[in-house]
Amino acid sequence: MNVRIELTYKTAKGTETSFTSDEMRAVKALLIAEDLEKTGRAKDLVFIDKHDTSWTLKELRRYLQEIKTEPHNVTVYFDGGFDLKTKNSGLGCAIYYEQNERTYRLRKNALADELDTNNEAEYAAFYLALQELEALGVHHLPVEFTGDSLVVINQLDDEWPTYETALSRWADRIEWLLDKLGIDAEYHLVSRKDNREADHLASQALKGVEISSVIQIDK
Repeated sequence: MNVRIELTYKTAKGTETSFTSDEMRAVKALLIAEDLEKTGRAKDLVFIDKHDTSWTLKELRRYLQEIKTEPHNVTVYFDGGFDLKTKNSGLGCAIYYEQNERTYRLRKNALADELDTNNEAEYAAFYLALQELEALGVHHLPVEFTGDSLVVINQLDDEWPTYETALSRWADRIEWLLDKLGIDAEYHLVSRKDNREADHLASQALKGVEISSVIQIDK
């Protein structure tokens, strides 16, 4: 979860002013806020999340403690590719998350033969990632979904309408599973270059190379 810090700062001589920080990870914000409190000059300090909900220092500290042992700070990269010659689709996803103060990366791909277009493959890759999140036990948390598909990102983010029946069905399946898991989805559109990890996983699936791994990585 990302938050911004809002506070009033009072100097030793009584001059006051208000500050609002840039948005940052909640863990980082908590460290900064605790350091500010040690000065004895910060007051009315609150954290504001993307829904404009206010959190006190105590509330944020308790929340972070509660999710510490569960997968959190989750970022998903997804990509799908469609081969016109074989009519096969390659699906790929890379999931980064933190758990027990360690950072992990999950990679997963799959080959599918029941899809008809590249856009369907992109949706299927997103759904594959969601299934992996469910298996990990990710629930009732914000999750960042990053991809290079204009269609999928904009349709799921309600920026574009979904007219095609096949894509509408995929969108419905995804929204149902998001609701079931209580995931607050954040969508980010990137270039194919910036999505190369998921793209490579999808390409490997089309070549018959199966990937399924979880490793611990350095922060």
